[in-house]
Amino acid sequence: MGLHEPDAVEMKQVAAMFGLHPLAVEDSLTDHQRPKVEPYDDMLFVVVKTLWYVEERDEVESGQVSVFLGQDFVVTVRQGAGVSLAAVRADLEAREHLLGFGPAAVAYAVCDRIVDGYEEVAAELEADVDEVEASVFSQDRTQDTQRIYVLKREVAEVRRAVQPLRVPMQRFAAATYPFVPAESANFFRDVADHVTRVTDVVETLDMLLSTAFDAHLARISVQQSEDMRKISAWVAIAAVGTLVAGIYGMNFDHMPELHWRYGYAWALALMVGASLVLHRVFKRSGWL
Repeated sequence: MGLHEPDAVEMKQVAAMFGLHPLAVEDSLTDHQRPKVEPYDDMLFVVVKTLWYVEERDEVESGQVSVFLGQDFVVTVRQGAGVSLAAVRADLEAREHLLGFGPAAVAYAVCDRIVDGYEEVAAELEADVDEVEASVFSQDRTQDTQRIYVLKREVAEVRRAVQPLRVPMQRFAAATYPFVPAESANFFRDVADHVTRVTDVVETLDMLLSTAFDAHLARISVQQSEDMRKISAWVAIAAVGTLVAGIYGMNFDHMPELHWRYGYAWALALMVGASLVLHRVFKRSGWL
């Protein structure tokens, strides 16, 4: 049985029909649960986060699927838009050898489809991180701080969904949970391998974003230093003319150049010549 955002009344009826534990029912109605697997006396309760990538906003959205797994029943409760489970039934019908595992086959198909969505999201985030790295290390002056922060937040969203599943999926792969036959272990092992791979990708992306952020700050610091050197160089060049004008503007009586016929031209030539010399010196030293 599959339910999408049922209300409390509907869930109460389903719980009475299949004998679901009330604590698990309560958790299934809340869409902010941590991914987990909880064995009860006569059922297994599984919570898995669904993830999908919104291209228009470069964001990762999340939902939740709760699975009640019993000896002869499976009930799924989906919160949020998330991954559609309509294709799970068709997939199981196409792979008839899975049906022999009973309700565990449905749990495997649901987890496999959701984890495949994790890989798609991770691939999209990898592309975004590559774009950020190219922007950070380009020659252009870019403002990547906000983009890096947003991506780190999205990576954290994926980590919160994937990381808690590593140990439960390994236990599924070892068939240590009730209602999970040993014959299904190989299929759950494939899901566990995908979860591990996505977890490694997420950790790598987070590390790359931290490195890109540090590099971006370092580039900003270097650019500011270069700006200060250029400003200082131009101030020094302007100071030469100010110095010459200040000296000859003191109007002392005994300053021969003040009454010299070519004094004005000499002062201008001195200002221009000294400025050109300083400009050349700063240019050679890389300050301009």
